[in-house]
Amino acid sequence: MAARRELTFLLAGPERRLLRAIAARLPRWVTSDGLSALGVMGALGTGTAYALSTLSVAWLWAASALLVVQWFGDSLDGTLARVRGAERPRYGYYLDHIVDAFSTAAIGAGIGLSPYVDLGVALAGVLAYLILSINTYLESQAFGVFRLGYSRIGPTEARIVLVAANVALALSGPGAAVVPVATGAAAALVIWMFVMVAVRIGRNLSELARLEPPPTAGPPRHLTTTNPEGYLLKHEAMRPI
Repeated sequence: MAARRELTFLLAGPERRLLRAIAARLPRWVTSDGLSALGVMGALGTGTAYALSTLSVAWLWAASALLVVQWFGDSLDGTLARVRGAERPRYGYYLDHIVDAFSTAAIGAGIGLSPYVDLGVALAGVLAYLILSINTYLESQAFGVFRLGYSRIGPTEARIVLVAANVALALSGPGAAVVPVATGAAAALVIWMFVMVAVRIGRNLSELARLEPPPTAGPPRHLTTTNPEGYLLKHEAMRPI
């Protein structure tokens, strides 16, 4: 909300310029809330297309196209508000992140319902992504910096990886040999996500411990009967329960 945004992922600069150029050209009837809704529909459509890939690999192409729709709505809503000078920081912060959580769950569940990735692995990926996101939100409160990205990888790069995987699977066609490879790659990605968040949490705790060292214990308070207050506290402590 009031935290300084720090976008360090690979495509942050070009993406920001592209989004601002698009936002400046959108008609007035397009609103930030409408774009947020479009992002949600894109996520639901993506998850559905993944699930329907059990019927045909052609649905993987639909999933890729809907990922682009989801990116458009999810990435452009805040930019449009900033370009038009119509920011609502607390409203936008809450809406953006609750939509992100819902979209992640919808897409992850769809991947798990596809014939290519085990459902358990896909749900572990959703869990890892949500932990990464929660850590980012906590960092914005603890350090005053909103770092959207891990190891130069952000949401846009994650979508590109998914689209590339979709293309590779669609071109490979249906086959039993594809499933263990896709599941293995997904499992490796999930492990990497958990390692990244563990490293980041460790660094954050180390930095917070440096900024806020534990207080040293002071001398115990001596209660004497010469002080009426101390006399009362002393005898209250000795009273049986």
